[in-house]
Formats: sequence, C-alpha cells, structure tokens
Amino acid sequence: MTQPIRVLLADDHALVRQALGQLLSQSTDIVPVADCQDADQAIAAAIRHQPNVVVMDIDMPGIAAFDAAQVIRARVPGAKILFLSAFTHDRYIDAALKCGAMGYLTKNEPPDRVERAIRTVAAGKTYFSPEVQARLVVDSDGVRLGASSVNSRMNQLTAREVEVLRYIAKGMAKKEIATVMHLSVKTVENHSANIMKALDIHDRVELTRFAIREGLVEP
Repeated sequence: MTQPIRVLLADDHALVRQALGQLLSQSTDIVPVADCQDADQAIAAAIRHQPNVVVMDIDMPGIAAFDAAQVIRARVPGAKILFLSAFTHDRYIDAALKCGAMGYLTKNEPPDRVERAIRTVAAGKTYFSPEVQARLVVDSDGVRLGASSVNSRMNQLTAREVEVLRYIAKGMAKKEIATVMHLSVKTVENHSANIMKALDIHDRVELTRFAIREGLVEP
C-alpha cells in the first residue's frame, strides 16, 4: 500500500490553517501532520515530523519564509516546499525559485487544485498557479523568472541586502536581524547603510514603504 503524503502547514492565519487541514484530512492519500503559525515553528516541526511537503505562506512573523525553506531543505532533504500566497510579486516568485521551492500557489486557487499541487510536488515535479506560470521561463537551465518589465531600484541590491531590507520592513531591530541571519550587528548596520545609499532612502519608514511597493512584505 502506498504511504500517504505527509504535509506540514505553515500560515500565520488560523482560519487558513484550519481550512486547509480540514480539506486535506478528507483526502485518502494526504495526511496533515502539523500546523504552525510562523516560519520558526515550521523549521522545528519539519525536523520533528519529517513531512513530504511543506505548504508555507510567504509573509509570516519571524525568520523570512524563504530562509526557513532553505533550512528545512537542508535539515529535511526529502521535504518539498510549496509556497502559498495572496500575492504574486516578481520578487516573491524569484525568491521562491532561488530557495528551491517546487511550487507557488495563489490563495484564490480552488481547493482541488491545492490537493493536486501537493501531489505533484510530492512526486518531485513543479506546480505553479497560472498567473505565476505565465511569468516563468522553462528551458534546459531549469525554471526561472522571465525578464521583468519593471526597471526597479531593487536591482541595485545584493540578495543579502534584499533580505535585510525585508526584515527592516517587518519592523525588526538590527540585533534581531543579526540573530535571525546569523550575522554580527556591525554587518547588519553595514548592509543597512548600503541599502539606504543605493536606494537614496535614509529613513526606516520610507524604506518600509518602498519594500511594500516592491512586494518584499505584505502591507
């Protein structure tokens, strides 16, 4: 008999977790093994429960979901990451692909498509919502985001600086960012200074507004 697909749910909205859990519990081949309200909990739960698929929201408290996905993939090699979000910003999609996610679903998908996506990524294949798929290029080099039509100042930032900006926009202090990213406070301060210089923005409030406009965090 084929073993059921073990699924971990991570979303900071209890209603979303409960609705997904109830939906998946009705399936004969999918079993929800745990649910979490933030990415830090998702890491611990993934290590404990060894799920086949982790269904994860993108904007949650604590460590960035993309960083959490990388940790989970390193600690639980068999786990496939399936992101679920209400937003389809290019930055989110690009970050999801770079951290090794196998799928990206929007929250307006019908229930049966969520189940289909879980089965697909559990089998080692990719699954994307149509509006996400339309932005992707699939060739011999794999799956990647197509050329963006938006000429953004974000292109001036390194991947590490983008992560620091995301945490700043979440209202985290430099010491908190340093802890989450495993960096020194001085390094975080240097990244912050570089970000402000590159974007010509010298205020945390304006940095937050910029990050929201660019889709790094949800408003």
